[in-house]
Amino acid sequence: MFSNSNNNKNNRGPGGNTPSNAAPARNMVGSRTNPDMRNATGFGGTMQSHSTNNFLSPPNNNNVSNNSLNPLRNPLIPTTSNNSSWSSQNAASDGSLQMLPVQPSPTTQRYGADVGTPNAPTGAMRNAPSNLSLRPLPNPAEEAQMIRQRSQAQIYPQAPAVRNVSFATPPPMSMPMPMSTPGYPSQPMPDASYPFTAGYSPQSNLPMPNPYPLYAQPQRNNSPTLHFGPAPLRQARRYTTTKKVTLTQGNLVLDCPVPTKLLDVLPRKNDDEFRTMRYTAVTCDPNDFSQQNYTLRPKMLNRETELFIVMTMYNEDEILFCRTMHGVMKNISHLCARDRSKMWGPDGWKKVVVCIVADGRYKCSRRVLSVLAMMGVYQDGIAKNAVGGKEVVAHLYEYTAQISIDPDLKVKSADRKIPPVQILFCLKEKNKKKLNSHRWFFNAFGPILNPNVCVLLDVGTKPNNTSIYHLWKAFDVNKNVAGACGEICAMTGRGCVNLFNPLVAAQNFEYKMSNILDKPMESIFGYISVLPGAFSAYRYKALLNDAKGNGPLASYFKGENQSGDMEDIFSANMYLAEDRILCFELVAKRGGQWRLKYVRSAVGETDVPDSVPEFISQRRRWLNGSFFAAIYALTHSANIWRSDHAFIRKLWFHIEFFYNFISIVFSWFALGNLYLTFYFLTRSLADPTIDPFGDGWGDRIYEVMRYLYIFLICTQFISSMGNRPQGSKATYTMSMFAFAIIMGYMLFAASLITIKSLQVAFSTINSSQDSLQIFKTIIQNAAFRDIILSLLSTYGLYIVMSLLYMDPWHMMTSFVQYMFLMPSYVNILNVYAFCNTHDVSWGTKGDNTTHSDLGEAKKGDGQVVEVEVPVTSADINEAYDEAISELSHKVPEVHQSRSAATKQDDYYRGFRTRLVMAWIGSNGLLVALICSTPIEKKLTLEDGSNAYLAAIMWSVFGLALFRFVGSILYLFFSLFSH
Repeated sequence: MFSNSNNNKNNRGPGGNTPSNAAPARNMVGSRTNPDMRNATGFGGTMQSHSTNNFLSPPNNNNVSNNSLNPLRNPLIPTTSNNSSWSSQNAASDGSLQMLPVQPSPTTQRYGADVGTPNAPTGAMRNAPSNLSLRPLPNPAEEAQMIRQRSQAQIYPQAPAVRNVSFATPPPMSMPMPMSTPGYPSQPMPDASYPFTAGYSPQSNLPMPNPYPLYAQPQRNNSPTLHFGPAPLRQARRYTTTKKVTLTQGNLVLDCPVPTKLLDVLPRKNDDEFRTMRYTAVTCDPNDFSQQNYTLRPKMLNRETELFIVMTMYNEDEILFCRTMHGVMKNISHLCARDRSKMWGPDGWKKVVVCIVADGRYKCSRRVLSVLAMMGVYQDGIAKNAVGGKEVVAHLYEYTAQISIDPDLKVKSADRKIPPVQILFCLKEKNKKKLNSHRWFFNAFGPILNPNVCVLLDVGTKPNNTSIYHLWKAFDVNKNVAGACGEICAMTGRGCVNLFNPLVAAQNFEYKMSNILDKPMESIFGYISVLPGAFSAYRYKALLNDAKGNGPLASYFKGENQSGDMEDIFSANMYLAEDRILCFELVAKRGGQWRLKYVRSAVGETDVPDSVPEFISQRRRWLNGSFFAAIYALTHSANIWRSDHAFIRKLWFHIEFFYNFISIVFSWFALGNLYLTFYFLTRSLADPTIDPFGDGWGDRIYEVMRYLYIFLICTQFISSMGNRPQGSKATYTMSMFAFAIIMGYMLFAASLITIKSLQVAFSTINSSQDSLQIFKTIIQNAAFRDIILSLLSTYGLYIVMSLLYMDPWHMMTSFVQYMFLMPSYVNILNVYAFCNTHDVSWGTKGDNTTHSDLGEAKKGDGQVVEVEVPVTSADINEAYDEAISELSHKVPEVHQSRSAATKQDDYYRGFRTRLVMAWIGSNGLLVALICSTPIEKKLTLEDGSNAYLAAIMWSVFGLALFRFVGSILYLFFSLFSH
């Protein structure tokens, strides 16, 4: 089957002799237990083309007996060495001991392991080796069946004809093999189907990673390949050497050389920061990091840190991680390209440190660790659980990386203008949530590096190439800026394909209008209610506490220490939006003059929920956190007067606080006001003089819509009280669809009423009236005036401001979806949020541990399982006696008392119940009063309009005008500053 060269004719194989001093049996057995040793022999020649029959047939040996059996094909039979030969005549049918030779098969020639060949007869070898196996033989028919099944099922699912393949040349990437196979290049060849190597030649200066990185299981097709059977998975290997390491000031610090494959292709390799990765096992609390003599590599190199960037992650995959990491490295590349800057330039990377904090070693994605390992930042097998009896709470890896990996998992290096980047990877041993990750960043690493500006990023958020520079520039220009944020926009996908999802489109519109109206208006006053933790920046000096330990950071991290065991549910919900607390504490800091700023040119893209359950769960955290944080800011607004802001600035702050108070009142009564708007608009179509359908159908449709509305509201409360969004996906989805229908009917009613009002107004106009008189006549129509003002203050404002900011595209792609989902924002999201105020978790971290105290039913062949159960009479009776003995003893009465956790949960649920009752009661009372006949008559004006509805619409107009003026001023000052 194999054609070997003359130099190799003595090698083991059918075409040559096997010398007696060789150890084919040992190689075969070793290879059998370790499939990765299949390359040990037989790779020196060239495989020739044969037909299928020849491929499965044995070599033509005169000494082969067709009835002989290969001993290695039955690993269950023990072997004994013996020196003799045998033939099939020696085999006894009664299972007596027979001496069998160790015979290679065609499979052995290729893999170095005799794992069997289907349908191939067996026999003794020519020049049989001296080591013979002595073992009992089973029934020949059973042996043949076992050989046939094992061969066909495990080795050759199909046996096609073999083409000419020269093993002297590297195999294609579709042939999985260990990366250290003798005779093969350690670097994989380019393969367009594999993203790590696509587009790169073998002579490229970019490092080619292992196609199966570290712990990650291969994602490639594991189906049988054309000639080589099923592709085996790469097994992780650990080669360790016991060494004695001297502790550095009592701490375990290791300088680990980076892989030579990586080092050989790096443009800079002379300094230790490029040649070694520094590992530190941290055994203390973040607040004690510097006191315990820990230090960081940039401090050891006496470098000043201007920008300190943190990326927090939980269990995000490698695509999201690379999206953020590659975006950060491209921003650093932009800083280094600004060669005219006094701060930046070619060596600007030395002033930037990137900190990656992973929230839990077991939660971190293994493929993310593989990406970090490929960059040289992470090495497996280095970390330790304890040092000198102290538990390790965090693993610190420091390295200056020179390559980046983009979201398509393609390697970018210096030829793509990727500069060196100082990376600090903090892998927390336990999952302690995002606030704890920020405490490591600010309290552990911040005091050592003492940066000027800290940038906060969530893994999954992609900053644009110049966004970080624009954020930094806001601090550099104005020394009173304590915090800044950029524009966060929804990731719409390639060709805006994500906008076909109405949820994504509605959120895209919401994000855009917030960045056009809300953030600019708040920036004018100097206080932004929230700097999003997904993409924001702070001046480190402004965050520091005073000598007594009071300050922004102390208030910010108060939620971490109390989370899970505090009795104050108000604070528990408030710290769901801890970034809002930090913003207020910065502005109100004692003796400070700090302000917050919105930087429109700093853009970051982020993923938004694209499913109903995920969307509801996210908004539950946002709504509850923002509601209670806003109340906290209002109740502590007097703290502004302890700051050193100018008197005029303090008055500006209070004007903004009053606006926030009005917004909170409207959000509290939004449930009732939306129903009243629906009530008055749809009931107007029941009037026979306006009914567009005729024959009383307007009244019938109104009744159906009203009962449907009430039914949907009741459904939301019932579902929100006891069900998770993930378990009621169909209910919430159908409710959103039904509310969209109701919203469509409301828009139809508003449009029809407006048209009817215009017809009435124009009917009273005389031809002799001038334009001003005609305008006054139209405005005097109350129904037209109120509806038009409401529509202009919302939809008209959106259009005008989008055009002024030169960003109108969301009006064409997302406006309709947002408009139809508006009732769902009020009636579904608000109801679920208030009904779950007792839940102060993030909704993403649950206990999914699988317990094994009851044992396991191990599956065998077919539908058979192996279980451990008492079988003997003694065991059964013993268990029975134990049950009788248990009942014979009287159990003393134990006073039942609630545990602390139970008391806390009862308190939280009780608060939730009282809050929801107050919310429902106030909104229900409002609806009952306005809709009652006596009050409704008093609120009805002479022209037939409702005074309460007019008040609501004028209030909406006033709030919109306030936002409009603030946004215009921001745009004006932005143009003036440029």
